[in-house]
Amino acid sequence: MPRYKLTIEYDGSGFVGWQRQPHGLSVQEALETAVRNFCGEMVTVWGAGRTDAGVHALAQVAHLDLVRAAPADVVRGALNHYLRTTAISVLVVEQVAPDFDARLCALQRVYVYRILNRRAPAALERGRVWRVAPPLDVDAMTEGARHLIGHHDFTSFRDRLCQAKSPMRTLDALEISRVGDEIRIEARARSFLHRQVRNMAGTLELVGIGRWQPQDVGAALAARDRRAGGPTAPAEGLYLAEIRYPADLQG
Repeated sequence: MPRYKLTIEYDGSGFVGWQRQPHGLSVQEALETAVRNFCGEMVTVWGAGRTDAGVHALAQVAHLDLVRAAPADVVRGALNHYLRTTAISVLVVEQVAPDFDARLCALQRVYVYRILNRRAPAALERGRVWRVAPPLDVDAMTEGARHLIGHHDFTSFRDRLCQAKSPMRTLDALEISRVGDEIRIEARARSFLHRQVRNMAGTLELVGIGRWQPQDVGAALAARDRRAGGPTAPAEGLYLAEIRYPADLQG
């Protein structure tokens, strides 16, 4: 039974998230329906990251198994044909070893959070950025972010309904940059807690506008209490940007 690795981009605005849900269309369900329309097979498409409703992806990775083999380019073309009315695009399809697992084999996940920092509202980027009107101090945000890098108990930055067994995570990098009116927060780790990136972004925004000092981020982390952290940033600014694998699995 051949296994295929898919690299996918999508606009999460019209979906209930990656994972199939009882009510509303998910990215996973749309992909599975496209496979069924293509070859008649009922499959499960397994994703590397479970993005929430409204969260976008630049390079989500997933895998699926087919009973009958088909060339990778044929699979990509067929899926994109049946996805043409959705905001999903299958960028790359590769046939991989049967033991490849999009989630379990991943070494690192990269998320990018985009903030449009200007008074004027977003027009072209509406639904794809978080518009913050007051000027943001990127240097202060960077200083605050340093408190979060490393291995910590991230209870203060996890959603109260997070189902992870442990709040312990290792944040490899949390980098902040500005280009013109856009501020980007890039977070890299093997795995994240539910809404961890959005909660960190909301907290760093408080530092950027001067309501918090950079050291307050460290104090919030040490509190190990969600009530001590900042607000949850809106979903529309978040992108799953990259999934990194061992060199022999990169394709």
